[in-house]
Amino acid sequence: MRLEKIEEIQSFDNKNFVHPWEYMKDVGQKKRMFAEKAEGIYLYDENGEKLIDGPGGMWCVQIGYGRPEMAKAISDQILKVPYYSPWNMSSSPSAMLAHKIAELTPGDLNHVFFTTCGSTAVDSAIRFVHFYNNVLGRNTKKKIISREKSYHGSTYLSATMCGKDRDKDWMDTAKDLVHFLPDVNPSRRPEKISVDEFLDEKISDLENAILTLGAENVGGFIAEPVLASGGVIVPPKGYHKRCLDVCHQYDVLYISDEVVTSFGRLGHIFASEAVFDIVPDIITTAKGLTSAYIPMGAFLVSDRLLNEFNNPDLESAIFSNGFTYSGHPVSSAAALKNIEIIENEGLLEHVREISPYFQQRIKELRKLPLVGNTRGVGLVGCVECQIVDSESHDALEMDIAMGVRIDKHCQALGLIVRPLWNMCVFSPPLVITMEQIDEMFNILEKGIILTTDELSKEGLWKG
Repeated sequence: MRLEKIEEIQSFDNKNFVHPWEYMKDVGQKKRMFAEKAEGIYLYDENGEKLIDGPGGMWCVQIGYGRPEMAKAISDQILKVPYYSPWNMSSSPSAMLAHKIAELTPGDLNHVFFTTCGSTAVDSAIRFVHFYNNVLGRNTKKKIISREKSYHGSTYLSATMCGKDRDKDWMDTAKDLVHFLPDVNPSRRPEKISVDEFLDEKISDLENAILTLGAENVGGFIAEPVLASGGVIVPPKGYHKRCLDVCHQYDVLYISDEVVTSFGRLGHIFASEAVFDIVPDIITTAKGLTSAYIPMGAFLVSDRLLNEFNNPDLESAIFSNGFTYSGHPVSSAAALKNIEIIENEGLLEHVREISPYFQQRIKELRKLPLVGNTRGVGLVGCVECQIVDSESHDALEMDIAMGVRIDKHCQALGLIVRPLWNMCVFSPPLVITMEQIDEMFNILEKGIILTTDELSKEGLWKG
């Protein structure tokens, strides 16, 4: 692409495209990288420079870029049937995908409600919890318990469930519908408390919240198996199983938000049972469902819950929730091909094989003085850097500026990172090799070292 052409297109981006999470003072002022080509784990910018996609888009490009078989599956379906109304029809790809997902889910989660993305999957799941309790005559059982640092979406109801305070600085949410539990990050526990003691405390947090709010008022508990956007927080071993037990003790529905962790990120199609030993009542999914080749989401619900509606003593009720694109045939065809690729190429086994090395390379970065902590599981990880050990506003601003510097250096060296304030998070395509893992973290190390040198010269870092 000629330079003058890309500069003109970049001007269109600034003049007309309002991006997600945009600082209003920056509208029209950015000069973003343009992704103009992609292949495997790599993106190519407007200048033809090749960069490793460290975040895998937004935790979502499982099978990698440039898959001709995906393009064919999508185009073939477009030529057959590009759309049907899900209100009064169905289509073969949609029904086949629902059946395939039901074969892959844990326990009796055999019913699939298709949505457009992860936000609408969570939104719909919460609405189902409310609907379920209304039909059963438990009209007060509506409160949802969530957690600090959690992220569940950006529609009004899913955003309500998010525990990242800074995302809500200027946005309204339905605060009366949610209660937040304290941080479950074991690396943040007081020095004198063991991991086991911390785990006991976190389980008590949940039970005490239910008792304080009143079990008759609590409809559900929503939890990401790994709090992804919160900084790849992995709760202590056994946390989810014990939370599920508490929920079932008080008749509270457990929603496992697997928008990030499903479809191979942790080496299994669904991580809830395979990794965390739980069979939840509801699972939400999106992202890796189609490897982001086309938008789609879903929530999966257990037979046990749906069977309760068969009671002849209950009034017949309509779950009046849905979308123009629910079960979209082109998205369904893409998801079916995506699952086929994951299975045929043994990507789940590949992830389980290379994950220990991925996590080892992340952990080795703790040797750098700017790195305060690393953590992760499967093919998702976080490198947390810190200038000063403080929760102050000034310290936060310094950490944000540091993250921008690391991002800038890494991009110049051939790596896209996604700085979440002071944290560099990684969820590369599942097809990544050990050699590419080395390439990725070698670049990150150089980027952190260059940033450290800059901060030292400017008197902002004393080591």
